[in-house]
Amino acid sequence: MAKTNGERSATDSTSVPDSTRASDTLVVFGITGDLGRKMTLRSLYRLERRGLLDCRVIGVASTDMSTAQLVAYARETVAATGEQVEDAVFQRFAGRLTYVHGDVLDDALYAQLAREIGPGHRPLYYLEMPPALFAPIVERLGKADILGTACVAVEKPFGNDLESARELNARLRAVLDESQLLRVDHFLGKEPVIELEYLRFANPALAGLWDRNSVSAVQITMAEDFGVEDRGKFYDSVGALRDVVQNHLLQVLALVTMDPPTRADADSVRDKKAEILGAVRAADPEHCVRGQYAGYADVPGVAAGSTTETFTALRLEVENWRWADVPFFLRTGKKLPLRATEVRLLLRRAPRLACLPTPTQAEQNQIVLRIDPDPGLRVQLVGQGGDEAWRPINLNASFAPDVGEPFEPYERLLHSALTGDHRLFTREDSVEESWRIVQPLLDNPPEVHPYQPGSWGPEEAKRLVRGHPSWREPWTGPAR
Repeated sequence: MAKTNGERSATDSTSVPDSTRASDTLVVFGITGDLGRKMTLRSLYRLERRGLLDCRVIGVASTDMSTAQLVAYARETVAATGEQVEDAVFQRFAGRLTYVHGDVLDDALYAQLAREIGPGHRPLYYLEMPPALFAPIVERLGKADILGTACVAVEKPFGNDLESARELNARLRAVLDESQLLRVDHFLGKEPVIELEYLRFANPALAGLWDRNSVSAVQITMAEDFGVEDRGKFYDSVGALRDVVQNHLLQVLALVTMDPPTRADADSVRDKKAEILGAVRAADPEHCVRGQYAGYADVPGVAAGSTTETFTALRLEVENWRWADVPFFLRTGKKLPLRATEVRLLLRRAPRLACLPTPTQAEQNQIVLRIDPDPGLRVQLVGQGGDEAWRPINLNASFAPDVGEPFEPYERLLHSALTGDHRLFTREDSVEESWRIVQPLLDNPPEVHPYQPGSWGPEEAKRLVRGHPSWREPWTGPAR
């Protein structure tokens, strides 16, 4: 699982980049915004340092400044993220940068952009903008005749419910082919999320356990030990269900449950994701718990009397032969005891056997994939100690490379988009299936229960798993 620096690349050798879809120009709308400041410029600089950036970068924003000022801003921003800036590397990176400013709703901006891009180029437009501007920007790119066979990448959220997602898809598809549209979910660029596919399909020891015959329940947890802080206005309009469950956790569920693709190309992988999401029964509000941490209402930007959830736990069912009758429990929340994201498969219990010295039933075997922090895999077995009591035997493996730096999610996603590898981007059918699954919880949201910061959410979440294995605390020990 761990790879040395010489074996790693932003696009792994098992992926299938399409050189005919590679881009020679990256146009970043909103380059001076929050995402650009925290992630995009840093990721592009890191790709430059690795020798993997091979295109011009045109920044677009409303701020009136020059290209020289953008270069100075980029250096300051990259350094502020904690990245060590090397003069020679940054000089190469700076030579790629150009800045165009204007109003994204003004046709004059697109005429200027057309002149800057020039003829005969294949740009990738990256829209780091509010979702309400996705369609207006794409429609103006088409009107200015600078779309052609270019690709367009958009950030989440993609819609705020099933109807709005369909409306947005319809507007974008009126101008773009689906193969030109890249829906970005940074979670899909994380190394252990990608590793999950290889672990399942390359290891018969695991593949043989990966179904209803061996698995009694699956728990997927994304816990955060911090609150909303300065994101109150944004978060209050979204909540945990839209912010995390509809995209991140359902994509992880798809990777855990899908059948192996027949080929390694983007559509083969995404066909299997859409197929398995289509087999997930729509969520039942009776099997969902919402919570809000004490003090959330005092966060600046949060509406008075807000019922937005900062914690969500729900039970889902996959209606196919492999997973029928196996419950999938998903939970996510703010202000929980720790920060951790993991997938935990709880295997069926061994029977009570007279030949064993301890008559009580042993703890279930478990397979744990830790996504954050310190990504790794744990296989939990049981043995017997000197006092004849059952004790866990944990087999741990780290995904950390032995040498070199792992690729950060936005590094990987930007490089994949630029080189024509679309496997890590979500397709229209999967987005709509994800909204279909959570729509009943939006139409009929359960009551919001209060919980104390530092707890594991409201007590009602414990009752959600009644009759099944109780919630397990995430694995937090060392992976090595």
